[in-house]
Amino acid sequence: MDPAGRLHAVSERGLLMGNRGCLHDAHGEISRRKPPTDRWICCLTEFKSRKRLLMQPGRYTELFFLDEATALAAGHRPCFECRRAEALAFSQALARSRGVDHLGADAIDQILKPERTRPADHPSLLLTEEQLELLPEGAFISDGGRYFLVTARGLAQWSFGGYLETNASEFASTRHWHLVTPPAVIEALRHGYRPILHPTAAKATD
Repeated sequence: MDPAGRLHAVSERGLLMGNRGCLHDAHGEISRRKPPTDRWICCLTEFKSRKRLLMQPGRYTELFFLDEATALAAGHRPCFECRRAEALAFSQALARSRGVDHLGADAIDQILKPERTRPADHPSLLLTEEQLELLPEGAFISDGGRYFLVTARGLAQWSFGGYLETNASEFASTRHWHLVTPPAVIEALRHGYRPILHPTAAKATD
């Protein structure tokens, strides 16, 4: 999965996996683009020694993410079973951002659902220079062709295998940045949630 939530057939698997329900047919081919469920989750790749064959007929389609920041940008949330501590932390951060005491899994899914369907070029996602500077660490932005992770040290260019070394001067001519990470997730990041980042994120901005 890329940060915009699009499916790709690549060999890289990343740090985490997740699902949106069953997207494949009996032959293991992606047959539907519209997920059958609103429950988009982000999971561990290993949990309680469970084993499963990938893309079994009638079972959920296994999706893979470089890291949690990528999964959050794609509209997924932490799983309440295999990543319960993270799911609770995300729920609490999102609840704080909305001034409520508690948000359960279903409520979070309904908040994220409409934000997943906004076109990448939607006017509300176009960032001003001031908004760009205020984005929290863990957010994703795009220049229209590439994705970049916001880190404490600057921007790191995303790829399926890891983050690439970036040069700040490369972005001087960029005039239009779009927000990729859903706005609700941005608020959770601002209110204390810290996603797992791929180790190459730190190296890319050294």
